[in-house]
Amino acid sequence: MVTEAGSGHPGGSLSSADIVTALFFHTMKHRPEDPKWPDRDRFILSKGHCAPVLYSALARSGYFPVDDLNNLRKIDCHLQGHPDMHKTRGVEISSGSLGQGLSVSVGMALSMRLDKLPGQIFTLMGDGESQEGEVWEAAMAAAHYKTGNLTAIVDANGLQIDGFTRDVMNVEPLAAKYEAFGWTVKSIDGHDMQQIVDALDWSRTVEGPASIIARTVKGKGVSFMENQAGWHGRAPSAGEAERALAELQR
Repeated sequence: MVTEAGSGHPGGSLSSADIVTALFFHTMKHRPEDPKWPDRDRFILSKGHCAPVLYSALARSGYFPVDDLNNLRKIDCHLQGHPDMHKTRGVEISSGSLGQGLSVSVGMALSMRLDKLPGQIFTLMGDGESQEGEVWEAAMAAAHYKTGNLTAIVDANGLQIDGFTRDVMNVEPLAAKYEAFGWTVKSIDGHDMQQIVDALDWSRTVEGPASIIARTVKGKGVSFMENQAGWHGRAPSAGEAERALAELQR
């Protein structure tokens, strides 16, 4: 998708692919034929630049034809570089301005509670994104209002556009920070499918807000992309894409 578009974000899309797969094909209650089903679970992609992984899951779930994926970032297509809730079926919020997803999710959680709706909100964030102060204001509010219908998943791959998060602005210890804000926290290997599905199922049982710190590898599955900040927002060439797909399909 990113190669065809000539731009996009492969690194963080690959680091979160296992998490998104578990959400859409195991954990979440949703109806592609009825995207606004009131009792659905909601998925919020706070790190909106990783739209390719969301679009892939939506297409393969049946929200729109898989062939549409060939039109990523084209001006007349509904699959823009960042998710657009007004154009793309299954997208709950428009995102891409980092730090806002958790705040939106807290408001959504409170609204759903007032309306007595049963769904869970699953919010996927980046660890670099967690440098934003708004994230921690939202974390404080979620704990204060005891939003048990909210699960925050941090795709902690340790990298952002400018390098390692520890060098740009260290956000660790993430688990201890969420615990200090009053969340119940579980740390997992974000590429171990059993750990992922167990943690997602566990998060529904938590009385207040739940946080899953998923340790991942940026560019997971592609040897020349793994743990390289340069692949945050670079499109592979045709040759690189062919090599990457061959590695992923082994």
